[in-house]
Amino acid sequence: MRQPELLAPAGDLEKLEAALAYGADAVYLGGDHFGLRALASNFSLPQLKQAKDLVHAAGKKIYLTLNASLRPAELAALNGYLEELRPLELDAYIVADPGVFATVRRVDPAREIHLSTQVNTTNGASAEFWRAAGGKRVNLARELSLEEIRAVRATTTAEIEVFVHGAQCVAYSGRCLLSAALVDRSANSGLCAQSCRWRYALMEEKRPGQYLSIEEDSRGSYIMNSRDLCLVDYLPQLVEAGVDSFKIEGRMKGRYYVAAVTRVYRAALDCYLADPEGYRCDPVWRQELEKISHRPYGNGFLTEAQDAQVHSGDSIYRRSYDFVGVVLSLGENGRGLVEGRNRFFPGEDLELIGPGMRQVTFPVGSMASEKEQPLTVAQPNARILMQLPPGSQPGDLLRRQVASPD
Repeated sequence: MRQPELLAPAGDLEKLEAALAYGADAVYLGGDHFGLRALASNFSLPQLKQAKDLVHAAGKKIYLTLNASLRPAELAALNGYLEELRPLELDAYIVADPGVFATVRRVDPAREIHLSTQVNTTNGASAEFWRAAGGKRVNLARELSLEEIRAVRATTTAEIEVFVHGAQCVAYSGRCLLSAALVDRSANSGLCAQSCRWRYALMEEKRPGQYLSIEEDSRGSYIMNSRDLCLVDYLPQLVEAGVDSFKIEGRMKGRYYVAAVTRVYRAALDCYLADPEGYRCDPVWRQELEKISHRPYGNGFLTEAQDAQVHSGDSIYRRSYDFVGVVLSLGENGRGLVEGRNRFFPGEDLELIGPGMRQVTFPVGSMASEKEQPLTVAQPNARILMQLPPGSQPGDLLRRQVASPD
């Protein structure tokens, strides 16, 4: 059976390493210029070279986002940037602007081009247009249903990619003017202020200062907020529809998010590909996705008869676990060196997770500094010596269940 690619975000080198370790086939990341996550920890040219070497050494692929919409004065700078990028021989550029597309074709014709969701490809004729122009892959618009994805697949030979997990925008394929209108930060240039997720109220002009409820709760009103996308239950249908790449959103998210989400989709894909006839969606996968910080989940526009995807409660993140540490190394007798990310204490129960859906709950015993000084608390960024469960490996993550707000 054709094996689709699992494509994970890499907001920085640490997250890139997590994506590779936890099962991604490819990663996408941004450079210093022309991407749509200008406020992320993007990669300099030397860092891109380091990232490419790591990814290729693992036998995987690396894609660079150049998907901003450029103004006239920026095109000359793009030429120079592409000249600097060309020797790196990255696997593909992700673009949206036709002018950027044409410039890449001229300056770096050997590079694959993937069309961003910003292009808003909603039919096979559009996908074929981009393929004929030299594009290798199109990321389909998130507005498409499963049946429409099948129709696109039947009418193009271009590779097709879909988002399967992560945040969504109240915008047309992410093309939004609200942020620019309110605070002069263009979402289409990578500077989105997430204005759609601010608190808003209604005021009648003859009653100034009186803010009227719009399904308001104690935390405010949220009238332009979408649910997070979660399609783990629909992977078989997407594979059968002919999707070539499953993309996880989240270059602004943390290492724990990248690892936890990637490992679930890796497990689900592998399970289906190994035995399509006997496949069943494991409830553990959805339970694990509930353990990351997220807004309420939905399946977007994939199926018909959906409830409204925008409503007052959707801006509130749900968080049931805190990411508290990373295993750096293992010594004798299971004693490991851990880098703290949040505080934790002796006597607490932590959960260790690793690639391949490894996970185990264990109590924290005595802790010490690298200089063997006893510790009564593990602090963020501190290095802690502590006993870890059997089978622990470098790169495993530690998390702690958050107390219920009730």
